[in-house]
Amino acid sequence: MAGKPKLHYFNGRGRMESIRWLLAAAGVEFEENFLESAEDLDRLRNDGSLMFQQMTMVEIDGMKLVQTRAILNYIASKYNLYGKDLKERDLINMYIEGMANLYEMIMLLPLIPPDQKDAKVALIKERTTNRYFPQQCLGIEKSLDLWTCPVRPQWWESEAGEVPGRSRALPDYACVHHLTPRILQVLKSHGQDYLVGNRLSRADIQLVELLYEVEEFDPSLIASFPLLKALKTRISNLPAVKKFLQPGSQRKPPTNMKTFEETRKIFRF
Repeated sequence: MAGKPKLHYFNGRGRMESIRWLLAAAGVEFEENFLESAEDLDRLRNDGSLMFQQMTMVEIDGMKLVQTRAILNYIASKYNLYGKDLKERDLINMYIEGMANLYEMIMLLPLIPPDQKDAKVALIKERTTNRYFPQQCLGIEKSLDLWTCPVRPQWWESEAGEVPGRSRALPDYACVHHLTPRILQVLKSHGQDYLVGNRLSRADIQLVELLYEVEEFDPSLIASFPLLKALKTRISNLPAVKKFLQPGSQRKPPTNMKTFEETRKIFRF
């Protein structure tokens, strides 16, 4: 009988938190080995455990998997959280790649210099309400055209170009400008309880994880979106997820300055 997956990371959220969420949602028990010093990280690098000398790393099925996306892909495939066919898998990939941009903005906020933090917080709020969680879905038809159009407009991948009627394009965010209208469209018209197909997938889990992150950042940002709130409640009440959300679980608390300083010592930044 195979042992439990073993997660190697520091004792905090970071990039490992999505892996914890996915394993928990699949009902899989796992162990954790917390790095406490730079020397702990050096040992993993020196013994060949980290193929690219970077965390995260998960021991599972006799392998030492690295790279967060590769780990998530493996777990989702192993525990049937990756759709029933290639089309569903591609839809799942499309949603989670879009969600990653907002997730990264929030996750990396502690790294922002103090004199830039207010501006970054304002940017996150603006992007959340006006791009990721728009307060109305008037642009749904346009967003659907953009997802299916074989030739995307120039502003789609522009790093600096200005577009009439639009603010200056930003490279990190332009590609998901219409992500949430698409998700809201799916929730309205799909006729199922899930984003893709008729069963739970990695897309649902990672969206709900993101909604919790946004709610911790500023609860008002999702208050106006009942469909997203309903999805969050529905997934949160699944027995395995509900257990993970209880106090004392392996879910990690929001990053604070203490966690940040400990992490900085481990990774020497």
